[in-house]
Amino acid sequence: MSRALLVVDIQNDFTEGGALAVAGGAEVARRVSAYLAEHRAEYALVLASRDWHNAEGDNGGHFAAPGEAPNFTTTWPVHCVAGTEGAEFHPALILAPGDGYVYKGSGIPAYSLFEGVPGDAAGPLAAEPALPIAEYLREAGITGVDVVGIATDHCVRATALDARAAGLEVRVLSDLIAGVAPEPSRHALSELRAAGVLIEATA
Repeated sequence: MSRALLVVDIQNDFTEGGALAVAGGAEVARRVSAYLAEHRAEYALVLASRDWHNAEGDNGGHFAAPGEAPNFTTTWPVHCVAGTEGAEFHPALILAPGDGYVYKGSGIPAYSLFEGVPGDAAGPLAAEPALPIAEYLREAGITGVDVVGIATDHCVRATALDARAAGLEVRVLSDLIAGVAPEPSRHALSELRAAGVLIEATA
């Protein structure tokens, strides 16, 4: 089986001190880097996603309207605006030059890595129509993925469910994720198990 590691949204705005901080986010960045240092050879591909929202507008209703409070379910405070420090990967996340980048949420709500488009370290690649991520993984011969990152109850959940829907064997590495809140995170992991996702610790 040829596997890929999907690194979901380990960005400054989703870690301590960010606009949508998740407790334990910085530790996840460190742990994922340590895991990659030891296990990179086990993966044919490493793909890292980034929220990459437009500075203008509400990104399809993803950002709460000016003067309105976000509900933290379908609307959110401004975060991960393209080109800002908040949208950058956390400095403790160490990626290699050959790793792939996926950008999502430019003008539309997007949670799953599979909703994104390919890019490089500078941003999305817009010269050609984007190959859907699921198709890209199939063409690369990937049959299974491991999912890590932030947040368990939102983008990790959505990414793992989409990976299963694409016919991939999916593991979520439980010591390399962090959730917004305990109860929704537990519910998300239960939902993933019911969908056939393996929840396993690395140790």
